[in-house]
Amino acid sequence: MPKQNLSKSLYEQLADFRYKLRIFVHFSENAAREVGLTPQQHQLILAIQGYPGRDYATISEVAEKLQITHHACVGLVTRCEKSDLVKRRPNPEDARSVHIALTDKGIELLALLSSVHLMQLQNLQFDLTSLKDIH
Repeated sequence: MPKQNLSKSLYEQLADFRYKLRIFVHFSENAAREVGLTPQQHQLILAIQGYPGRDYATISEVAEKLQITHHACVGLVTRCEKSDLVKRRPNPEDARSVHIALTDKGIELLALLSSVHLMQLQNLQFDLTSLKDIH
């Protein structure tokens, strides 16, 4: 990794971004708990519903999105399934895997959480455009 000469202003912008990111993560964790979910459950249902191009994902795909092991993801999906947040269904193209999709309850909770998260992002005024070029 090459050493770069960065301006004081850029360090301030990066520090402010990091601070806002931490505020957002803390907010997100608390918002999930307020509706009866763990932060990990919220992250899982968001990763599934937000998977590009479809409303389901495989365990491997979600594990990658969450940056957790396959084994940990299986356990998380199992716990979410027991809480009626997600359902497993056979993958018609590959019998070795399953599709994970949200239940009506999972969709309802995700919609509620997503709306308050969008408001929080607006309140924090996340603006990455000021970090244009750090070279």
